[in-house]
Amino acid sequence: MNKIVECIPNFSEGRDEAKLGLIARAIASIPNVAVLDLHMDGDHNRSVITFAGDPEGVVEAAVRAAETAVELIDLNQHLGEHPRIGALDVLPFVPIRGVTMTDCVALARRAGERIARTLRIPVYLYEAAAMRPDREDLANIRRGEFESLRREIEELPDRAPDFGERRVHPTAGAMAIGARPPLIAYNINLATEDLSVAKRIARAVRGSSGGLQYVKALAMDLKNRRQVQVSMNLTDYELTPLFRVFEMVRREADRYGVRVAGSELVGLIPQAALNACTDFYLRFENFSEDSVLENRLQAELDAFRAAPFSGRPALEERRPMARPLPLTEPVGVVEEEEAPEEMAEGEEEAGSVAMDGTPIATYADVIASGAQTPDGVSIAAYAGALAASLGGMLCNLTIGQRPAAEKEASAMLDQLDELRTDLYRAINEDAETRELVLDAISLSQESEGEILARTFAIEQATKNAVAIPLRVAENAVEVLELLKELTEICNPSGLADLATGAQLAMAAIRGAVYNTFANLSAIQDEDFNQDRRGQAAELYTRGRAVTDEIEALFFRAFPR
Repeated sequence: MNKIVECIPNFSEGRDEAKLGLIARAIASIPNVAVLDLHMDGDHNRSVITFAGDPEGVVEAAVRAAETAVELIDLNQHLGEHPRIGALDVLPFVPIRGVTMTDCVALARRAGERIARTLRIPVYLYEAAAMRPDREDLANIRRGEFESLRREIEELPDRAPDFGERRVHPTAGAMAIGARPPLIAYNINLATEDLSVAKRIARAVRGSSGGLQYVKALAMDLKNRRQVQVSMNLTDYELTPLFRVFEMVRREADRYGVRVAGSELVGLIPQAALNACTDFYLRFENFSEDSVLENRLQAELDAFRAAPFSGRPALEERRPMARPLPLTEPVGVVEEEEAPEEMAEGEEEAGSVAMDGTPIATYADVIASGAQTPDGVSIAAYAGALAASLGGMLCNLTIGQRPAAEKEASAMLDQLDELRTDLYRAINEDAETRELVLDAISLSQESEGEILARTFAIEQATKNAVAIPLRVAENAVEVLELLKELTEICNPSGLADLATGAQLAMAAIRGAVYNTFANLSAIQDEDFNQDRRGQAAELYTRGRAVTDEIEALFFRAFPR
């Protein structure tokens, strides 16, 4: 695409995954639009979906998201920490490539007029799209939230919407639609339940109170986590960088004897913002964008696609599955003194090298070495990745052998690639979450406050650790379902590979569910336990059903 617009709708629902899944699917159903991220927060009772695409597709997807939200979300039943006026509360359009802010203003106003007309939702325009100076600041529009706006929109002239009637939608409320530059939605969680501390820190850091320019900040009470939060929007991360915001919040927290428990992104972040943090904290003397390996590789790939050099084969539409990510570095490296002596040429141990020369025993050796990582979750993720690889192999063979099924197989191949990559990512993330649990366990216990903070930190770190095996199980179920679809289009000779992949995926689900239950035994939050146990059990049941179906298909084709 030569023109790309990003859209980041905020929904007043952060606890019902099924509803958000339906909204995300409605967005993704529009051609030339991709859903990039979905962030849910139960305490805020709010979710953010990030999607991007060509301008026309993005407007259509935004309207489709609004239609779905109206059907699913009743603001009269909504309670959460985050201020809101609507089911789809905020709808910003952001220029990414080949479009200007003026273009995004036009898109915002077009979407606003259409939503107000077809859905009978009053629309207020904000930031660059605002038609009145007092509405450039979103906070002015959301003043008093849904409950006050319901009355004021009919009584006060200055509360009349920019589009639509002067009455709120009975269940969906109103909507703020705008155009703005990219911003970073960034939250810092504090290891205390004292909301007054978060309020004082938010007041100190936000620009409107004399703090950091281009920072908006609110204090939030995260009851489920037993923490408070400084929730922020960084409206210009270049002029007020992320590291400066973090350092100011940390130092203000120190004044009240409070530790920063962690921070989180809502949605996506530009790479440049992370690069600035790297440069600041590591004091690199020669850091630049070109110092990032992936950037250099992408630049070379782009140049190659534009003009492949003589003698090098051009990229083909039918591509092989990418090789597994290098597991030996992230998950543990055998110490140099423990490494076996190098064998002379021709003396490779039988079975230790694959057909393409890739070592196949290294990862297994690391597992057997007794290191704390990788553990069962990592192994489950690797089994799921192998299942995705088998599916990818069958997709590539189908593309080459069955022209009628090429389009379908190619789409499955893309999905399997994504799932396999995320399963590899989970291997490393599992190791990181285990380290965070150990860090929490090692916190000081010299005072009652430190004991309490340590207890909360262990609970939170363990909750975070539960997310990884659940994600592994979800991905493995998706792999299984794709393998089941492949049985309908691939050559019958591939059924043995698909059945093998199904058993690997089911092993991944079992391992992930076992580790989920083991982690949950250390968590005191009963609501959290019940919810995650239910998710794990449902994934296990789905996986068993699909695995049995694939196995039955195999034995019908090849009787015992």
